[in-house]
Amino acid sequence: MAEIDEDAAATELAGLAAKIAYHNQRYHGEDAPEISDADYDAMVRRNAELEARFPHLRRPDSPSLAVGSAPAAHLSKVAHAQAMLSLENAFSDEEVIDFVGRVRRFLKLDDGAAVALTAEPKIDGLSCSLRYEGRMLVQALTRGDGAVGEVVTDNVRTIADIPHILPAGAPDICEIRGEVYMAKADFAALNQRQMDAGGKLFANPRNAAAGSLRQIDAAVTRSRPLRFLAHGWGEVSAMPADSQMAMMRAIAGWGFPLSDLLVLGDGADAALAHYRRIEAQRASLPFDIDGVVYKVDRLDWQARLGFVARAPRWALAHKFPAEQASTTLLAIDIQVGRTGKLTPVARLQPVTVGGVVVTNATLHNADEIARLGVRPGDTVRVQRAGDVIPQVLENLTPDEERPAFIFPDTCPECDSDAVREEGEVDVRCTGGLICPAQRVERLRHFVSRRAMEIEGLGLTHIESFFADGIVKAPADIYRLKAQRAALIERERWAETSVDNLLRAIEASKTQPLDRFLFALGIRHVGEVTARDLARRYRSFDGFMAVVDAALARRAAIVPTPAEPDRKFELRRQREIVAAIDTENVGPEVAGALLDFFAEEHNRAAVADLIAMGVAPADVVHVTRVSEVSGKTVVFTGSLETMSRDEAKAQAQALGAKTAGSVSAKTDLVVAGPGAGSKLKKAEELGIRVIDEAGWAEIVAGA
Repeated sequence: MAEIDEDAAATELAGLAAKIAYHNQRYHGEDAPEISDADYDAMVRRNAELEARFPHLRRPDSPSLAVGSAPAAHLSKVAHAQAMLSLENAFSDEEVIDFVGRVRRFLKLDDGAAVALTAEPKIDGLSCSLRYEGRMLVQALTRGDGAVGEVVTDNVRTIADIPHILPAGAPDICEIRGEVYMAKADFAALNQRQMDAGGKLFANPRNAAAGSLRQIDAAVTRSRPLRFLAHGWGEVSAMPADSQMAMMRAIAGWGFPLSDLLVLGDGADAALAHYRRIEAQRASLPFDIDGVVYKVDRLDWQARLGFVARAPRWALAHKFPAEQASTTLLAIDIQVGRTGKLTPVARLQPVTVGGVVVTNATLHNADEIARLGVRPGDTVRVQRAGDVIPQVLENLTPDEERPAFIFPDTCPECDSDAVREEGEVDVRCTGGLICPAQRVERLRHFVSRRAMEIEGLGLTHIESFFADGIVKAPADIYRLKAQRAALIERERWAETSVDNLLRAIEASKTQPLDRFLFALGIRHVGEVTARDLARRYRSFDGFMAVVDAALARRAAIVPTPAEPDRKFELRRQREIVAAIDTENVGPEVAGALLDFFAEEHNRAAVADLIAMGVAPADVVHVTRVSEVSGKTVVFTGSLETMSRDEAKAQAQALGAKTAGSVSAKTDLVVAGPGAGSKLKKAEELGIRVIDEAGWAEIVAGA
């Protein structure tokens, strides 16, 4: 990694969190990706690299903590009995070898100990969990956001590969997980039928499968050629095997199709050899794949390895290199987002890459344009790995005397100055709420699924209402009720659609506090941060009381004589963070919160929403019952039956916090052989100390 200082890393992490969350929603929530898999993976890898180098900068809304996207509004939602997590990605042989090494270290295995792995193709489809009770199919859920999925039971019943009843030998309760997909030949035939009927063409088999499975009308799903391959399980009342491979054979025996390329091998060498075999067959396989998935075979080892925030430690997805092609860059357009960011978009001469016709690509920012040296008319190499919009990989045009592309210094929407703040890579419009693009994008964000979730008020309607002066600010949405008759008369509206919209608007008034805070579009306040703030203050009045107190505190902080500017700024940041007093909220988020509510027009907009009857639902406090839940645990000395990482993972799974040093805030110290100064300090402070066996009893009891 190139040299980067802490401030620049924090700024880049904030930008990555926002970008990745947006593209997660486009891919998982809307089946409408805007960037390639390779482009997305590059952002995730960059985020992981920065967090590894600066672990204390990991944000509460970090992509490393997120899974999938919020469930669709038009489908019912149900919590998964066991979370459906993502997989950690690898892109090189070295990363696969390191994965096996991490498994050995975590489990404290000898270097020569065998680590058997299963390996199978990673199908590019829609993840689905099938629940059987009494061996009858009772429920099918999409992944959703990993914790809550969309109910697609009726639609799944139309897929011939999925049994409705399991044989007598299957467990009474059983969740089978796998991918709903569309074969390449079936996809081509479906698009031909769509073309013949003058309907919408699908971009690729994954989008076609996802859109087909998430239909409101199961008859539409029945007309689509969907298939299913199992790759795992969730809740099972009685496990019939003690290894991954044996479990998959049992699942096949219950009537579920598995990949013909699922194999079991010993260690990284065998896994990589199978990766090469699958890669060589990739083009001839009947379905799209984007890599190979490895899983530790022993289930007892899987249980010990456990999970990180968004992925199991015992599995890895080894992605294939992106597919590439060359084409002509026709133009570079500048788009303005809701935060004022100016994003350059490359318009391309249409080119087929991996079976998909692509016409545009994001160029990210001015620095990327300069690095590539691209100008309209250049020949560029693009790459993709399963999605619609590719990444511009390199400029193939010889360096010659032609003017470089000049990134604009004014906003193309409102002509306000466009500036780059110190330490940032992005250029932003300074127009704020006078900029039409920002106002429309802020409104779009406000009504989105993950925010106030007002179904029926899409971008086209927002743009139309905004252009006509009907909706200029979020509170205007709640004034639409008084204009019901006029709305019915508008083009493309009717009485039923207007009434549905008004019901959705009314229902949104009592969205949970975290959704309301996220909907306000405060910079750096993503879903996770909004949830942390809501849980901390529990009501909007409680939240605003703390914000107002923090604003007063910030105004009162002044530099002391001869205090250097940098030292003063750090002191001010610490005091502001202390005033906000919310776990995982650092200087950047705290500063953004106060900056937002220091603006009178923002306070007026929020007050207008409250006046229109918006009343965010308070957070109901729920206390977890566990011996160490909410307590701080310190591990010291040598652990003999598990690694330190495994012990910390156990503590976190029980709701405890772990710390690296002993202080008056420590509740429990687990001391192994060789414990030194930490044990002595714990004894001096009168903190409870137990040995490894005592910790095992706590884990077993919980």
